[in-house]
Order: sequence, then structure tokens, then C-alpha cells
Amino acid sequence: MDVEDDPEHLIVLVHGILASPSDWTYAQAELKTRLGRNFVMYASSCNTFTKTFTGIDGAGKRLANEVMLVVKRREHTLKKISFLAHSLGGLIARYALALLFSDDLVAASATTNIKQKGLIAGLEPINFITLATPHLGVRGKKQLPFLFGVPILEKLAAPIASFVVGQTGRQLFLTDGKPNKPPLLLRMASDSDDGNFISALSAFKCRVLYANVSYDHMVGWRTSSIRRETELCKPPRRSLDGYKHVVDMEYCPAVPSEGPHFPPEAAKAKEAAQNAPSMQNTLEYHEIMEEEMIRGLQQVSWKKVDVSFHSAFWPFLAHNNIHVKNEWFHNAGAGVITHVADHIKQQEKQQERPLFITASL
Repeated sequence: MDVEDDPEHLIVLVHGILASPSDWTYAQAELKTRLGRNFVMYASSCNTFTKTFTGIDGAGKRLANEVMLVVKRREHTLKKISFLAHSLGGLIARYALALLFSDDLVAASATTNIKQKGLIAGLEPINFITLATPHLGVRGKKQLPFLFGVPILEKLAAPIASFVVGQTGRQLFLTDGKPNKPPLLLRMASDSDDGNFISALSAFKCRVLYANVSYDHMVGWRTSSIRRETELCKPPRRSLDGYKHVVDMEYCPAVPSEGPHFPPEAAKAKEAAQNAPSMQNTLEYHEIMEEEMIRGLQQVSWKKVDVSFHSAFWPFLAHNNIHVKNEWFHNAGAGVITHVADHIKQQEKQQERPLFITASL
């Protein structure tokens, strides 16, 4: 069999809410061209359109099953796995990772000679990349498409979210489950009874967050880049050379912590957000939860890439520009996909680089 038919590295593409594999048509073709024959791209199809309303956990289970089927079909050739996810797809992928994770040792790499702990679907995990994913949930203000930015609707965002986007809406607003139980997204910021979410993330060689700094009316800069409000500063206006609309990069090392907690005041705030939803109640609850989620997710290192479409012809399409949902309407994001491809190539070269050991005479 020809080598071209035997790629070693699987890249799983995961779309967002109310979407389908066709969202990746441009990115899939571009990645295939730029990365070459050692990679195979697979656009997930198990959570299309309204299936994304059934909950992040349910969608994550379907994705995990789908990935295992894909790997099984190529089990004799695949060695590595990466994920590239857009919007809600990033949360679905994070849930799936915990189900696909095993703490087996990976063979020592040529670069470090250190054995890496943790496999995903039986493969060596390399890159986990998200584009405009609400890792800290959403607060409602200009962050759900069906609200159209109308203030009166945004005040009602939390209570009406479940009617429009089902269990997924409750999970994004952190109001799922009983008041005394931590919401799903908080549980996903640690190794919990639901799964080893942080261990699964830490198994990857690299984790990358692409975030829109403005004009994204579905997912804000703070939640997609896992930053506190005080950590947001005015972004550069000039693009990085060769990557139009990519304006900044930052490497954030892991911050050791005990992980997230769900203190009594959080349970009280959650109950208020559920039973008497208001902008004030929701804000207080989200501020408590966001700090705890950040503490949990900062236990692993992240590369953060800021994207700004302020100079694009249609900047308000930022949420779909970032992954080039449609080549004709959202091609402003082509530079972002190029940046993703070059990052993956760089990681691959680092994997292939031989280790030189000098012996003292």
C-alpha cells in the first residue's frame, strides 16, 4: 500500500452549535494542502444541527464513540491524534477527551527521551486547538445569536436559553443541575467523577486557544481565551507577518493549584440564578464560577492567539470568519487557518527532530 494512503496523524475537526461538517470544507482542504500526506483530516458528523442542543455531555459521548470508530478503521497506521474545534465544539471535544483518555505511557520521543503519560483513543495526543470556544460559559450579553443583541432579551437570556437551545443552554449559562451540585463546565475544569478532564488536556503536547478580541457576538474574548477581565488589555491593531487578522500570541505556563471549588456561596448564587434570574444574580454567580474555572484550566499551559477582524470588510462575522465557515462570506479568516496549519507543522517538526546525546569522555 502506498505511504500516501497510510497517514499517521489524525486531526479531528469538531463544528459548533447548529452546524455541520460542511463548516470545515475550506479549512479541511487548506490543512490537507499545507500539511501533506502524513495527516488525515476527519470532520465529525455525529452532532449536526439540533443535536448540539442535547447537552455538552451527550454530544461529547457521541463524539468519543465516533472517534473510536474512525481510529479502529485505521488502527494499523495511526499513531498520533489532534483536535481542532470551533465554538461549542471545543467544549464537546473537551468532554470527549475525558472519555477517550487512558493513562498509559507513550513511548519516549526522539526530542526529549521522556515518556509521556496519557493516550487519547489509544494514540499519542499532539495538539488540542479551539477557535472561539466559550470555555468559561456565556453570560448572555451579545453572546447568543437568537438574542440579536436586544437588551430586554439579554436580560431574559438565562431563563429562555433552555427553551431555545435545550440542556446545552443551561450548561453554557452554568444553571444545569441542582443548586448544590457544581455545573458541568466547572466539573470539566478538574479531574472529577465525570472524567479526568485535566489529565486528558495535559496529555497533549500543546494546547492552543484562538480568540476574537472584538466583533464576536456569540463568544466573548474573555471566555474564549480563558482570561480574567483584568487580564484583557488593548490588543495590537497590526496583523502578524503572513497571518492577516492574527494580532498577538502569548504563552501561558501552567499555574499549580488545588483546582476549582464549589463553595457554599456559589450554591446560593446558583439557586438565585435559577429561581430568580436577573442580570445582577447571573453576574454575581458567573464571577464566582469563572474564577474557579480559570483556576482549574490554568493547571495546564496554554498558547493564546488573539484574532481581530476590525479591518475586515464584514467584521461582525468574526465568529464564523475565524474558521472560514463559508469560503465566500468568511474568507477574512484565511490567515487564521494558515496560522493553525503552520503551528501544526512546527509541532510535527519538533516531534521528528532527533535527540543528540553527548557523552563525557
